Amino acid sequence: MEIRQPSNSRDAKHYTTDRLREEFLIEELFVTGKIKRVYSHIDRIITMGICPGDKAITLDENLDVWKNLGTNSFLERRELGVINIGGKGQITVDGEVYKLNERDGLYVGMGAKEVLFTSDDPKNPAKFYSLSAPAHKTYKNVHIDITNAKQVNLGSDESCNKRTIYQYIHPEVMESCQLSMGLTKMAPGNVWNTMPAHTHERRMEVYVYFDIPEDSVVFHYMGEPTETRHIVMKNEQAVISPSWSIHSGCGTSSYTFIWGMVGENKAFDDMDHLKITDLK
Repeated sequence: MEIRQPSNSRDAKHYTTDRLREEFLIEELFVTGKIKRVYSHIDRIITMGICPGDKAITLDENLDVWKNLGTNSFLERRELGVINIGGKGQITVDGEVYKLNERDGLYVGMGAKEVLFTSDDPKNPAKFYSLSAPAHKTYKNVHIDITNAKQVNLGSDESCNKRTIYQYIHPEVMESCQLSMGLTKMAPGNVWNTMPAHTHERRMEVYVYFDIPEDSVVFHYMGEPTETRHIVMKNEQAVISPSWSIHSGCGTSSYTFIWGMVGENKAFDDMDHLKITDLK
């Protein structure tokens, strides 16, 4: 498991492009037959790309759980959120099987012992994008397909930010300790997400961008509002966003992204809004 230390906002304004990417970008997230884990000391969130091939992958595969987490099993003191962005697959939680089509999600509560990930077709593997956060209470496992997620339509064609937000792990859909997750799909011809920009001092966030054509990129904007920086991102790459940073993107074509938040609360609208004219 790769470990990322937290970054000070005063230091980050001096980072080179390489250092910025080293600190915040997760480049190779999905590798068939493997599980990629990045542990960030920002709110202790773990970002994972799980892509089973012809064999099942366990949540704690090739991981010294005691050394890395100080527990006997991965979810002993953690909760887990998953959204599948690949082919059809299954997640088995302590013997109970959940079938996940593309865009289906699953919440797994604290205390689950054995979690197995499989693909229905190794030639078109599932791509389970996963976030895990420390938890204090066990909530029930919940399968959420995209039709059960709460839909919120935002933006306009005139502002190039017309989009639909699908809230999966969200207080109005289900219960969790601190983890929130959802998917945002840009309407055709729209390229700006999360604009006007905001910060939320009480929560950090992780984005994964996908549905990006091979010849396109997304410019992910981050940094303090008066010290903005950008990271050029390709398909199926993730980015860690500290609470002091804006988190917004503009693509060379429309795209989709998954957001996940952990922190002090789960209030989706608890934001410190910024005027576009105040950004620097």
